[in-house]
Amino acid sequence: MKLLISNDDGISALGVRTLANTLAEAGHEVTVVCPDRERSATGHGLTLHQPIRAEIIDSIFHPNIKAWACSGTPSDCVKLALWALLDSPPELVLSGINQGANLGTEILYSGTVSAAMEGIIEGIPSIAFSLASHTSKDFQPAANFAKILVEQLVAKPLPDLMLLNVNVPSVSWSDIAGATITRQGIRRYVDVFDKRVDPRGKTYYWLTGEVLEDIEPPKGFNLPEDIPVDVHVIRENYISITPLQYNLTYGSGLHQLHEWKFNFL
Repeated sequence: MKLLISNDDGISALGVRTLANTLAEAGHEVTVVCPDRERSATGHGLTLHQPIRAEIIDSIFHPNIKAWACSGTPSDCVKLALWALLDSPPELVLSGINQGANLGTEILYSGTVSAAMEGIIEGIPSIAFSLASHTSKDFQPAANFAKILVEQLVAKPLPDLMLLNVNVPSVSWSDIAGATITRQGIRRYVDVFDKRVDPRGKTYYWLTGEVLEDIEPPKGFNLPEDIPVDVHVIRENYISITPLQYNLTYGSGLHQLHEWKFNFL
């Protein structure tokens, strides 16, 4: 299968190297286009007011892999690859493996998820992979599952255009309890900003915070309640697979608001 891989941790990140090399060794045709530095939490940002540069990278990846380092955001990387760098479209866009989970409402800020989302915007099925740890360097279990999942999609493609957001617990391969389809939960944080003072006596703020609680999404989203929540299953060492789409229309809202009348006088 022809694969395009990107990330938000940068071209030198161990996660993308492990993912790309594992899939190349499995016989897939792999192209990597990643930011030239870490671009975490950039969301779906695009570069509009300065040029985007792409440099061919040698020696980091498996010899069969073509790789570029891009000066732009994760979304820039995928867009540039699809419209300028590749000679033909890939069959699948992958992003990751991210250093840290992308669960619940975190996906709204995630450069990893946004890179994959760029794929489905262009009509290509996509997968975002994240390791649920900010410190572990063992990306191989997540890469192993990526290989299994891609092989499954070769045999049985996705029925509809969608993005699969995959989070893998930070445990050994033998300790993974399984993989399950999930729905997106909600994460709430405490102490989001750390107030500090610089050496010149001026106040500044550092975005930080810790997860306070993981809660159920509101019932108004009309999600099936018998499907487990992503932030819950990861605690039980299950791999979480959440199907996502880019259309943010609130379906229930359409029905609730359709009788509104506007009087223009």
